Amino acid sequence: MRLMPNFKLAFIAVLVTTVMPVYSQVAPAASQGGVPIVIGGGFSDYSIDWGPGQRMEGYSAWVDYYPYGLPSFLNGLGVEGEGHAIDFGRPSNIPKMRQDTAIGGPIYTWNRYRHFRPYVKFLLGVGSIDFPAPVSAPNYSHDTFSVYGPAGGLEYHVWQHVWIRGDYEYQFWHHTFGTTDLTPTGFTIGASYDFRPWVTAQR
Repeated sequence: MRLMPNFKLAFIAVLVTTVMPVYSQVAPAASQGGVPIVIGGGFSDYSIDWGPGQRMEGYSAWVDYYPYGLPSFLNGLGVEGEGHAIDFGRPSNIPKMRQDTAIGGPIYTWNRYRHFRPYVKFLLGVGSIDFPAPVSAPNYSHDTFSVYGPAGGLEYHVWQHVWIRGDYEYQFWHHTFGTTDLTPTGFTIGASYDFRPWVTAQR
């Protein structure tokens, strides 16, 4: 059974709950102290760019590191490591399809609001893909490629160290099967645990 309709509803719900507080809550989200690491995981729904309308689901995980002691104009700058395993809901015409990525790079988070923090990131790494073997090469059904992906999203603080994340990513798999790029795109809904202390902000 396809999960896309429920996924869209969940993503819309997250966006609504994150956008509403911004108009009334303006203050730093956290102070220095503790371990400057955020870990998380979630459910992903991706357009796999393997024929029109082809989508698959999977799971994702991430680790963010935000170093202390940066100049004030760099507050919010960190590094993210992220992995995707897009392995569920295979279309019937490509039963062996799987797309995995391991990527990392800079992330910038705006910590200006009490419960709401948008972010952008640009990640690079490696993508692994399983695919139907062509007739001309019956043993060729797996390959790896360099991948880069701009992305962004929203996190909403729900309880102590726990945040809900809604993420959108546009990937470029460089020169797959020729000179063009494979461009999977997708949404991830998940939760993060921020080891830094949460400070109750004042309105």
